[in-house]
Amino acid sequence: MRANRKFDTRPELALRSALHRRGLRFRVHLPMVVGDVRVTPDVLFPKARVVVFADGCLWHSCPAHGSRPRSNSEYWSVKLARNVARDRRVDRALLAGGFNVIRVWEHEILADRDTVAESIAAVVTAR
Repeated sequence: MRANRKFDTRPELALRSALHRRGLRFRVHLPMVVGDVRVTPDVLFPKARVVVFADGCLWHSCPAHGSRPRSNSEYWSVKLARNVARDRRVDRALLAGGFNVIRVWEHEILADRDTVAESIAAVVTAR
């Protein structure tokens, strides 16, 4: 499990690179406390109040690509359900705090990071 990175994953780096090429400047992994929830978004646009999460398909239970490990399946089903519940709790707290929350699946970034970056850039510039 040590090989599973928490920050700077390949999809996250690809997304940040595409955003930076579009001239967008942002903060990375800035810890925040919103309401009673502590959160560290992958990408934060503070002035626009936009946060972006690059969610891994396994860890956040992607409906298209999320899989359940076969060994110790009871542990993993509880763990992955907790991850999804935490994501929803974080989303609610950020929305209540006036932030716009964007969640992008890793397979979307790896398939076409430029399109994902364009859609994020549109939200950021609109705010």
